[in-house]
Amino acid sequence: MCVLRSLIYYTRSFLAAVIICGGSVFGVIASVVLTLVGKQYLAQWATARCFYYSMALFFGIDVRVENEQYLNNLPCIIISNHQSALDIFMLGRLFPRGCTVTAKKSLKYVPFLGWFMALSGTLFLERSNRTKSVETLNGGLRKIKEKKRAIWIFPEGTRSYTTDLDMLPFKKGAFHLAQQGKLPIVPIVVSNTSTLMNPKLSIYNRGYIVARVLKPISTENLKKEDVGKFCEQVRDNMLSELQTLGYSPAINDTTLPPQAIEYERKKIEEPRNDDSSEAVSCENTEERIESVKEFK
Repeated sequence: MCVLRSLIYYTRSFLAAVIICGGSVFGVIASVVLTLVGKQYLAQWATARCFYYSMALFFGIDVRVENEQYLNNLPCIIISNHQSALDIFMLGRLFPRGCTVTAKKSLKYVPFLGWFMALSGTLFLERSNRTKSVETLNGGLRKIKEKKRAIWIFPEGTRSYTTDLDMLPFKKGAFHLAQQGKLPIVPIVVSNTSTLMNPKLSIYNRGYIVARVLKPISTENLKKEDVGKFCEQVRDNMLSELQTLGYSPAINDTTLPPQAIEYERKKIEEPRNDDSSEAVSCENTEERIESVKEFK
């Protein structure tokens, strides 16, 4: 059984790498074609959808979205917790048309993936040069306000790979940007995905991710000196929502994090009142969703 689980993990990891490479090639082609026809702003959305449908098909993983209507509140700054490579899959399901992402500048030089990101309008930031990063963000801010689009930022700054219901400290860049542009912040809280994929524990399971879109937060009256406090308040609210959402339900094909098993044990012992399904939307088949059993 242990050998079979290892085989499943490494097979899926290899397949994921192939899909990411293939998706990046698709992204380069899509970016070139869409730029030529004057639709460059759709390149990241089209590539994100390619990743989503490919990974949903081959991995048996889906995304359930709560309160998706809040993503129509454009222009805005979208923020979410940053966990693992499965964030690409989550982005593929939620990414609004015309939205763009930020990334560290070193990714620009990665073959295919970096080429796609550069061609599709990604905002590359130099972590060692704050002045240039601010200039890049301000340029992106002007564009999204004019075109009524969005920027997606991971305020943690890097993937956490955590097996706990926690987040890394938030960087303030997204919040300064929102304050300067008087744009609303739209937080998205994603259930902990370590039950579906975690390289440290050799986990690669089927199941579904839950993404909860929170109400847009106005920054109209936010003062520059209050940005730090505002950032902490938003993080605290998102962390509270994450602890309510818990872990992504999974079919145990490989293994599960001990923290998730303990969380599920405690949840079973407590009275359960879950009415979140009223706000859920899902693009893939009902049959696959219903077949997912929590921590089987």
